[in-house]
Amino acid sequence: VGVKESHQMTIFRIIAAILHLGNLEIQAERDGDACSVSSEDKHLDNFCGLLGVEHSQMQHWLCHRK
Repeated sequence: VGVKESHQMTIFRIIAAILHLGNLEIQAERDGDACSVSSEDKHLDNFCGLLGVEHSQMQHWLCHRK
């Protein structure tokens, strides 16, 4: 396809992170008005590791909007 190998690895990393994000278990709380993500969810760990983002911040912002 003409994509450099270094760019391919970046694309694969992003796709893998998105796939892990799709496997997260988000639990509804208070009749659906709030939610939470387990801090021990392995998919969240993988997602954060692949993208290099802070685990606690991602866990917070997946369930809060601003």
